[in-house]
Amino acid sequence: MYENGGVMTDKKISDAELEILEVLWAAGEALNANEIRARLNEKKDWERTTVLTLIRRLLDKGVIGQEKREVYYYAPCVERSDYVKGETKSFLNKFFKGNAKNLAAALIEDEDLSREDIEELRAYFQEHFK
Repeated sequence: MYENGGVMTDKKISDAELEILEVLWAAGEALNANEIRARLNEKKDWERTTVLTLIRRLLDKGVIGQEKREVYYYAPCVERSDYVKGETKSFLNKFFKGNAKNLAAALIEDEDLSREDIEELRAYFQEHFK
């Protein structure tokens, strides 16, 4: 059983912490610190102490849990989709007062959405909101 109970806090996750979470989500199973570091090192070099510090922070925030085997193994306590949903909602509230229309308008005004993007969104909404 993983310690920490999976309580997601409102504490912010740093970009480096998120990279560790992405490794754990992609793995689909608990990993030990060396396995996490090996997967992180496929993209760039991570010091062992850095990885251990970030793991400790994620444990303290309740985002991952740990299980003692021959060494500690770590697993996320939150699904990636739930995390993304929460971050999206937070972003929307922080910058657009919770109004998705304002976000879409900002993207269109700044020309960040192409005609093709808009057509894809239109098709998505028509399919999902019949």
